[in-house]
Formats: sequence, C-alpha cells, structure tokens
Amino acid sequence: MKKSSSLLVMVLICCSALTFAQQKKSNTPAPAADTAKRPVPLAPRPPQTGPKPYKEVITDKAITRKGLFTVHKLDDKWYFEIGDTLLGRDVLVVNRISKAPINTRSGFFGYAGDEINENVIRFDKGPNNKIWLRNISYSVYSRDSSKPMYKSVQNSNIQPIAAAFDIKAFSKDSTGIVIDVTDFINSDNDILFFASFFKSSLRIGGVQMDKSYIADIRSFPINTEIKTVKTYNKMPAPSPFPGLATGPTGNATFELNSSLVLLPKEAMRPRFYDDRVAYFTTEYTDFDADPQGVKDISLITRWRLEPKEEDMEKYKRGEQVEPKKPIIYYIDPNTPEKWVPYLILGVNDWQKAFEKAGFKNAIIAKRAPTKEEDSTWSLEDARYSAIVYKPSEIPNASGPHVHDPRSGEILESHINWYHNVMSLLRNWYLIQASPSDPRARHAHFDDSLMGDLIRFVSSHEVGHTLGLPHNMGASSATPVEKLRDKAWVEEHGHTSSIMDYARFNYVAQPEDKIGIAGLYPRIGEYDLWSIEWGYKLLPGKTDDEEKAILNDLVKSHYGNNRLRFLHADGVDPRAQTECLGDDNMKANEYGIKNLKWIVPQLPKWLNEKGENYKTLDEVYDEVYTTFSRYIGHAVTHIGGVYTDLKTTDQDGAVYTVVPKAVQKEAMAFLQKNLFATPTWLLNKAIMEKVTSPVEDKISSLQDVWLGALLSPLRLQRLISSTNRDAQAYRLDEFMDDLKKGIWSELPARAPIDNYRRNLQKSFVERLSSLAANTPPAGGMGGGGGITISFGPSVEVRKTDIISVARGTLRALKAEIAAAIPAYGDKMSRYHLQDLNERIDRVLNPR
Repeated sequence: MKKSSSLLVMVLICCSALTFAQQKKSNTPAPAADTAKRPVPLAPRPPQTGPKPYKEVITDKAITRKGLFTVHKLDDKWYFEIGDTLLGRDVLVVNRISKAPINTRSGFFGYAGDEINENVIRFDKGPNNKIWLRNISYSVYSRDSSKPMYKSVQNSNIQPIAAAFDIKAFSKDSTGIVIDVTDFINSDNDILFFASFFKSSLRIGGVQMDKSYIADIRSFPINTEIKTVKTYNKMPAPSPFPGLATGPTGNATFELNSSLVLLPKEAMRPRFYDDRVAYFTTEYTDFDADPQGVKDISLITRWRLEPKEEDMEKYKRGEQVEPKKPIIYYIDPNTPEKWVPYLILGVNDWQKAFEKAGFKNAIIAKRAPTKEEDSTWSLEDARYSAIVYKPSEIPNASGPHVHDPRSGEILESHINWYHNVMSLLRNWYLIQASPSDPRARHAHFDDSLMGDLIRFVSSHEVGHTLGLPHNMGASSATPVEKLRDKAWVEEHGHTSSIMDYARFNYVAQPEDKIGIAGLYPRIGEYDLWSIEWGYKLLPGKTDDEEKAILNDLVKSHYGNNRLRFLHADGVDPRAQTECLGDDNMKANEYGIKNLKWIVPQLPKWLNEKGENYKTLDEVYDEVYTTFSRYIGHAVTHIGGVYTDLKTTDQDGAVYTVVPKAVQKEAMAFLQKNLFATPTWLLNKAIMEKVTSPVEDKISSLQDVWLGALLSPLRLQRLISSTNRDAQAYRLDEFMDDLKKGIWSELPARAPIDNYRRNLQKSFVERLSSLAANTPPAGGMGGGGGITISFGPSVEVRKTDIISVARGTLRALKAEIAAAIPAYGDKMSRYHLQDLNERIDRVLNPR
C-alpha cells in the first residue's frame, strides 16, 4: 500500500511539472475555468460514521441466537448484541483445546480438553460510540469506596483496554448495542486463545489467517461459546548444536473453544484461608485490612453450596438439606463404558463428606446426555463440569478447576483422565499390595480390580476440584503396627485422607490376611473434617465472627493427629509422598520385606505368551523406584525439622528439630538397606532378560542418596539444629556415623567388592567437592526414578561444612594408609591406593 501511494504521488508530481513546463514554454497562460457555464462539482461526501439503524446492520438475512450475548451471523460477519445491563459486568473467559494435532504436545499438555488460557473481561462504553473490552485483574483491592484509599487504589490500577469496537447499531428497543466481533475473533489474541506460556510450551508461532476461521458461535443463558479453527506456524525446538534437527516444523491446526461465562452479580461470600486446614486459594493485596499497611489475603476456593430459601431454618437447626444447586460432574461420552460406573462411584463417594457440612446429595456424577436427550450439551460448555477421557500414553490424572477470582467460588472443573493411568495403577498395586491380594499377581488385572483402582483415583482427583490440595502428612498419623492389624485397618483405613499420596498398604504382610478395605485408599477422617470446615455455612455472622468461630474449631481439633494437615516442604519427614505410618524406618522395613518376596516371582507372574519382556522390565524398574522412595523417606529425617503451624493463641513450638535418636535410627536404616549392597535386587533370572550389562542401578541409587545426605543445605540444617538444641544430631557425629558404615571393611581389613568400591569412591568425591567448595563432577544427582532437589545454595566456605569435610578426609586418609599394607586383594589395594592419592591432592593441592 505504501509503495502504491508513493508511486501515485510521483506520477502526479511529474504530470504537474510537465504541465507547468508546457505552459512556460508556450508563454501562454492556461485557460481559466468557465465557471459561468459549468456547475461547480460538489465535494465527495465522507463515509457515514457512527451507529446505523438496527435494520441496516442486522438485516433479515441474519441468523440469530439468543443467550448471554445475542449472536448474529450475517454472511461472513459475526455480531454481538450486548444488553446495557451487561455493560460493566465481569465475564470469565475460559479457553480450551477442543481438538488437538498429534504432533504438537508437551508432556501432559496439548490434548483435547486442556485449558489454554483464562481471563476476566468487561465491556464498557467509551467515547465516540466506542465499546472497550477491558482485561480485569483482582490482584489488588480496596473494598470501602467511601475512603480516600479506594480512589487511590483505583487510580493506580487502571484496568487495561484489550480491544476497542465501534458501535454498529443500537438494539431495536435501545437497551443494548451491536458490535462486530469478526476481526477480533479471527485475530490471534491472548484473551480468547493461547496464553503466551502455552504457545511457547507447544512451540507454536503466529496464526495463519488463510488457514483459520470461525467455526461457530452459540449462546446460552449465562454463557456464549466461540469455536474456532486456528492454524499456527510450528516452531522448531531450540538446539544447542546448530544444524541438527530439532523436531517437526510446518503447521499445527487446533480447534479451540472459548467460553464467555457471566460471573455472579453478587460474588459468593468468601472464606479466609487457614494453613492448618489447607485449601487451594485465590489471592489479592488488601489496602483496607491493615490500617497501618497492606495485607496479602488468601481466600479458599470452593463451590457455592447454599440451602434453598425454604430450607434455611432447617439448616440452621443442624438438619441436612439439599443445596439449591448441587455439584454435578458429567462423564465424557468417549470414556470406555466399562469404566464409567467406577468413575461415577469415585465422585459420589464424596457425598458423605458434604453431609458433615449439612448438605445431602450435594455432589453427583452423571453420564453425559446423548444428542437425542440434549442437543445443546457440549463438553466444552463452561456450564458443565466433566471427567474428560484423554487417549494419552501419559500415566496420570489431574483435577484442576476454574474459580471466580473475586471470591474463590469454583465455577466448573474438567478433570483430566489419561488412558494410560491404568498402567501406573497396575504397577503400584502389584508392587505394594500383591503380597496380600492374589488378584494383583498378573500382568493384566481383571476389570473389577482395575475398576476399584480407577474409583480411588477418581475420588482423589475430585477432591482437588473441591478445593483440597495434597495432604502428605495424613498417613503419618497411623501407628505402623495398626497397618498390620486386620480389624483396625479395615475399619479406619491406612491413611486418614485420600488426598495423601499413600497409595496402598505396603506394610501389610501376607500372613496378616488383610482384605481390600485395609489395602485401598478411601475418603477418610481428615477429608470429612476439611469439607466440613470449608463448606459448612455460618449464616448471620460477620467476617470477623466467622473467622473467630472457625479458628476455635481448628484449635479444638488440633490435638487429633488424624485431622492434621502437614505441608510437604521436603524437611518435615512426617509429610512425605508415598510413605506410611508414624515410623518411616519401621514401615519401610516391612515394605522392603515385601519387595524381597515379590521380586523372585515376577518372571512367573508376568509371563505373557507371545509377548516380549517389556512388562517385566517396566515392573522391575518400578521395584527400584519404590525401593528408592523408601530410602528417601529415611534420608529426610537427617537434618529434618517438624513444622506444626499455629496461631498466636496456641501454645507450643512451630518448629522442632527431629530428635537425635530418630535421626540415628534413619542412619542405621540407610547403612543396613542401602549402603550394605542390596543384593536381593540383583535377580539373575530377571536381569538376563531386561538389564544391559552396562547398567548399574544399585550404584546409581547409592550415589544419588549419598549426594542427598551430603547436600550443603542438609549439612547446614544439622549445624543450625545444634544452635537451637544442644542435644541435636551434630554434623561431626553424622559424618562419623556415615563414614563408619561406608568404610566398615577397613577395621577388619576385609575385601571390598565392586559395589562397595564404587560407593567409597563416591563418598570421597563428594567430600572432596565440599572440602574444595566445588560441585561434584556428577552433580548432586537424581536416579532410580527419583529427582532430588536440594533447595537454595549454601556458601560452604563460610560454614563448618568445609572444616568437617576436610577433617573427615584427613581421618579417612590415615585409616586407609594404615590398612593398605594388610590388603593382599589386588583390586581392594589398588582402590585404596587410588583414593589415598585423591584425598592427598585435595588436602595438599599443588
């Protein structure tokens, strides 16, 4: 366009110059216009601006759909007719993938049903017949509009205008406006489509307009649904090596659905978060809450459950009533039929929890209606919550939810159910429960067993969509011996919360004869208590009164460990994933005993005629992963700190150092089960089928967890613990105990086998790194299916860590030097001579 304009200007200039030259050459003036004979032409009329009559914009040819916004389709144009009462109202926008390409996925993300963006928008009238679309944030807040602070907060937090529309017409009755949304929907914007983070994750670039279009727009009473097809450039993955292939490029075409849902005019009354009874939250900064500053406020996310008006007095009297609007989950119609009843049971299991909050039939699962039953029902419609079945090889499930940022009200949820989660369930149950349940001793479970396991996962994920996070501390409230008590564990369950990662009762031994009621997870005492705390209404109470009542309720339950919430921070050993009981070392001795019983039988159990050894390999690898978790549970005790969150009106410490006796018990467990080579894992009948001779999983496990023990952050916690408690496990004591076990051959001058030589080399290398204040060559490690995170860095040179590391190396060097002459075993002698020289180079660098 710019080139054409420039060319036209040049042509006009040239023509004018030529005319002027001709006039000058002839010396004759140009003829004057004969104004007396010719009428003066009128100037061209400017195009009409501003709104037109309704009938000129929305003609009889328009296809109209009424709902939240009345939607008109006219040829290739789409119009929204927005009532004046909706201007200034908050609208939640939820964007999801309806259909996904196969070559554009990133881990758990990129499947049909995945949410790709979420916004709150508002349509406002602007000047000059404009409509503004604003992107609304609730990150800061001042609730009292009569105070100067309210105006100040508003002035400093103006909501951005994301789009502008011309008013094309006013409604027939002048109670609304009509705007053309075609270009906005056809564009690539972050209101209706992918958030930039997800575009980066999926490696998609700009939209290709010629391969994208609006598929349909439907409108319902409280929501409008926009379906588009968008084709994006597929971006190559970054590569550190120029010229190497980095994955497919080309195009990626998605079908996307954007739900515009009207938020309630009156936000639900919020409930303030209490970290002693944890919920997922929505947060904002409040400028009114603290007269001398600001306060960060957290509101729990929960569904709006309210009694019907005619039942309010019954509710106040403590009678159970049905809510005005129950929580309903629909089962994706693409779900295999045989699993549908179990998914429904997993949802309905929560009904008893809501009964504690005063509601009956508060949560229900249903099959999705057929087209004949309801032609308007859609999985993408944001009015409906669903369990969405995804044909994915990812072994997982997840339970996200969408909530109103003003109040925390949960509006809907799409639980992600990945098909291959069943392989994960098979592995877990086979390894943890097969000693007690003969049905688990097969490569493929019968449908009734798999259905039970699906029901458990369904309940767990539904719990997330009710607002509940993981409670990894629930299982630590059960005494270990009760896990083997048939009557007790079948009555109470092996953990007090299904939101724990307790999985199955791996402590139970075959001789205990414990049935499935004592093996499966279930909705437990903590779950009932947390739903009661979060959902029980307190009509007629002010915010402050409600907060005080709930605080007293928490304090009255605080002494019951089975109603305790513990935050999994990697430091408190009571809140760990995949563990059981109040004594991890004792519980995991039972767990290892069961693993030793299982391993020799795996070739027989997993013998599938005509199949290769993939299943055996997978399950055998899961044995290593499970064993590694048991080891990790013990490691967390070293330098561990118990955290019991309290308010200022509660007595007792918040932080308590794990007692020395418990830490030493953990060290003894590690020496016995990890550093003394776990040869029971070296099953020849299995290894010759699935393990390459170059693999050394045991040495990898030993190195990883030794690195975890010697991480600077853990060593610094040992030092800090001694500062708090003179009786705590000292760093030098810990190091002596660790060295003594790993080097137990030296006093007896016993031969040192290959595994122990590798372990001892790892010990010297990691201590040398601490002594020299450099990272170890192999990093701090991760292996055996476990990724280890050591948190923030510690400046070793300024702590006792470097002193103890160097002192330990000096002592070890002296012991090695004294032992070398007595060793006739060549490999042991070479090994000791090598390490003696390595230590010398660290202590006496040249």
